[in-house]
Amino acid sequence: MPGKLKVKIVAGRHLPVMDRASDLTDAFVEVKFGNTTFKTDVYLKSLNPQWNSEWFKFEVDDEDLQDEPLQITVLDHDTYSANDAIGKVYIDIDPLLYSEAATVISGWFPIYDTIHGIRGEINVVVKVDLFNDLNRFRQSSCGVKFFCTTSIPKCYRAVIIHGFVEELVVNEDPEYQWIDRIRTPRASNEARQRLISLMSGELQRKIGLKVLEMRGNAVVGYLQCFDLEGESGLVVRAIGTACTLDKLSSPAAFLPACNSPSKEMKEIPFNEDPNPNTHSSGPSTPLKNQTYSFSPSKSYSRQSSSSDTDLSLTPKTGMGSGSAGKEGGPFKALLRQQTQSALEQREFPFFTLTAFPPGFLVHVGGVVSARSVKLLDRIHNPDEPETRDAWWAEIRQEIKSHAKALGCHAVVGYSESTSICEEVCILSASGTAAVLNPRFLQDGTMEGCLEQRLEENLPAGCGFCHIPYDELNMPFPAHLTYCCNCRKQKVPDVLFTTIDLPTDAIVIGKGCLIQARLCRLKKKAQAEANATAISNLLPFMEYEVHTQLMNKLKLKGMNALFGLRIQITVGENMLMGLASATGVYLAALPTPGGIQIAGKTPNDGSYEQHISHMQKKINDTIAKNKELYEINPPEIAEEIIGSPIPEPRQRSRLLRSQSESSDEVMELDLSHGKKDAFVLEIDDTDAMEDVHSLLTDVPPPSGFYSCNTEIMPGINNWTSEIQMFTSVRVIRLSSLNLTNQALNKNFNDLCENLLKSLYFKLRSMIPCCLCHVNFTVSLPEDELIQVTVTAVAITFDKNQALQTTKPHVEKSLQRASTDNEELLQFPLELCSDSLPSHPFPPAKAVTVEKASPMGEGNFRNRSAPPCANSTVGVVKMTPLSFIPGAKITKYLGIINMFFIRETTSLREEGGVSGFLHAFIAEVFAMVRAHVAALGGNAVVSYIMKQCVFMENPNKNQAQCLINVSGDAVIFVRESELEVVSAQQPTANCQPLCTGGEVTT
Repeated sequence: MPGKLKVKIVAGRHLPVMDRASDLTDAFVEVKFGNTTFKTDVYLKSLNPQWNSEWFKFEVDDEDLQDEPLQITVLDHDTYSANDAIGKVYIDIDPLLYSEAATVISGWFPIYDTIHGIRGEINVVVKVDLFNDLNRFRQSSCGVKFFCTTSIPKCYRAVIIHGFVEELVVNEDPEYQWIDRIRTPRASNEARQRLISLMSGELQRKIGLKVLEMRGNAVVGYLQCFDLEGESGLVVRAIGTACTLDKLSSPAAFLPACNSPSKEMKEIPFNEDPNPNTHSSGPSTPLKNQTYSFSPSKSYSRQSSSSDTDLSLTPKTGMGSGSAGKEGGPFKALLRQQTQSALEQREFPFFTLTAFPPGFLVHVGGVVSARSVKLLDRIHNPDEPETRDAWWAEIRQEIKSHAKALGCHAVVGYSESTSICEEVCILSASGTAAVLNPRFLQDGTMEGCLEQRLEENLPAGCGFCHIPYDELNMPFPAHLTYCCNCRKQKVPDVLFTTIDLPTDAIVIGKGCLIQARLCRLKKKAQAEANATAISNLLPFMEYEVHTQLMNKLKLKGMNALFGLRIQITVGENMLMGLASATGVYLAALPTPGGIQIAGKTPNDGSYEQHISHMQKKINDTIAKNKELYEINPPEIAEEIIGSPIPEPRQRSRLLRSQSESSDEVMELDLSHGKKDAFVLEIDDTDAMEDVHSLLTDVPPPSGFYSCNTEIMPGINNWTSEIQMFTSVRVIRLSSLNLTNQALNKNFNDLCENLLKSLYFKLRSMIPCCLCHVNFTVSLPEDELIQVTVTAVAITFDKNQALQTTKPHVEKSLQRASTDNEELLQFPLELCSDSLPSHPFPPAKAVTVEKASPMGEGNFRNRSAPPCANSTVGVVKMTPLSFIPGAKITKYLGIINMFFIRETTSLREEGGVSGFLHAFIAEVFAMVRAHVAALGGNAVVSYIMKQCVFMENPNKNQAQCLINVSGDAVIFVRESELEVVSAQQPTANCQPLCTGGEVTT
């Protein structure tokens, strides 16, 4: 459908001085869309020009509206020489193309220049008129909505979840074209920025077409990344989950969709069919933001997750339909057949969602991952996407077969990533194998009787832990026990998953962030030899990362990991692995055994002493952690329950955790006999290092919790005070005598110090929790390690929290806090800043949320008034899919922005940290301006997908590329919704933010 784009340039303000003689500027604006350009008049001698231009009209095709950004360039008019560029604004027209979206984009946009940063602001009004066109052969996909959030967006209901969509587009990188040798850095950066925004527009349009073919109307969990392949091109690729969404309109159905978990818990059973697994009419909001009720009372059976498998093993055949357990064999087979047929129409039954409508997940089989090392210079035809498509197809195929081997037919929480160094590229994909309920995959063809059967068979709160594979021919050696909750089905001893904790899962205590960090040196080599060296190292690295995660999980006294994200990054002379996950204690899984150290040389007395000392330290740490995270599982008297486990051995059998992660073959010889503990053999210095590194992780100071999932398990009384931050640290290694140990220590310290400095800076928010902690590590050059972290700090109400806990826990909390004060409060900043061992101290850039940097600094005080009206004080930004204490009323469209910043005066701008800090603050300001212009007052699911930093200290130069995205929304504070406050449930599990206690 062709359309008309209308643009009006209103005014500018705070422009830079361009004319030295008069200290003023003669500014005019060029407005460009496609190949058409309009110019405003020159406004002479003013830094705050008032152009008030007429409407510039572009008549265009709607596919151009999707692909092209509107380009606004502000210039300074010179009579005799060429006009000087002041800066540009790119405006994405896409949000205006939805049916219920904004009708106009209007507001002040920062004018951005890749060399000087933000240089003033410009006021622009943009409108689009579309003519309906029912052409079957159209190339556009107007009207398909895109969401970054990895759950069904609030205020929508999933009618059908169609499945996986992916697309990839390639182009030459302007940096590597011949003309680049003669053009200015500014022209080069702008060519790159423009190209990437064009490519991402095209990508979105193509994915939209695929969704329309599937008869969907939205993409949820949309993740777009770009790969800078150097000589062989620039790739922009995206994956997502196609859905058919329905907007919730009736107020009754709308209430539970707001974000007060306990309200949702209480009300859905009333306004729906009493059977929670069969309601088809009401909202299937993503129940991501619910409290985790500790009683298995009336919680949904929303299934997910199971034993950790790294799955580098070959899939065994003939196990697709093994029935799990003795219960419901024929029924389960029938259910599986139905789902199988629903999923077999799809090439890849993958879902990028991490939280699901209730009843969607039935069982989880564990983590599946695949990696592959490729050489970029072997691509036959670099300008065409075929080769890369084939590479990804190969990896996806592998993931699919891994999931089959686990008796699962789908993969949830799926994501893909790459790491490139010169011509070597590592492609990675991972997800969680799962069994899904076919009801959401087709148009309600499932009979009611099946629904009833499903209901009886799945006990609430633990069904998702039950194994989906057949215990007689398991795909890997695992230690199974009967579920500690329902005693009917088998569960594994540990559970690794990449999804968020299901809302109905019964959790004991709180969760915590668990990180495994690893560096490995490799020789510098060229092409083929390099690729071989890397592929030989990969399995060992992955194994060690899993071992570390496993040990740290045991040390914390927990038995399951959620939100697992393993990145392996390749550099010129090393490989780095960083795994982050949130550990929890699931009531359904067996209690983890301790860690026992066994030495190889028993004759040496002092050695024995050392070992027993270490053992004592480990036992103390486990005890302390159990207290800190309030893990006190009830002791089960098995005789009363009459469990099917034979009596004499049952105690030890329930408590024993044997093999490493359930598939690590090397560990098997340790699991003979009745050992309650997990044994660590110390046979060389490396093993000793490992044990030491286990014990060096400092717990967060009291009053702080951290996790990398959206919601902290075990905390449910959030206040509405949130603070998002992004922090980048670059550390230069001294290249003298690097060993694996020294590297590991450096990397460990870097991450620990980063976390410590965050705790220090956020100390005024105690008690608070860092949610969605997203670490990204990259090796931009030789001897440089860069760690980027984005997270959001949310305060919670401690008094409410303590009413529910027992008095002895309070005492232990006080005790813990005094210990930590001595340990942490003072040496914090010292240890992160004074690191004389490096040629220069590590550069740090921490950017806390700020308002637009144009003279509005007073927004730093956190008691800003709640945004009630549409004129927004400051746009809230959060990586979560919701805003605590508020209700999202409208999604305005996806924000997807790409910026390049370059400097030739790095030292003058405050070194690496000054440069990065300023750049990230500007990115925040530009994102906020775009959201405000759409009429929004917040960005949710915000993510900085890439931050590529390159520096040349000798030439005093640096360059940084940042890619961010998120969903622009309008939210309303719950305190302003009288309806809601009238319906406050008086339950002991408090809502997120009850009407009376909003602390804005």
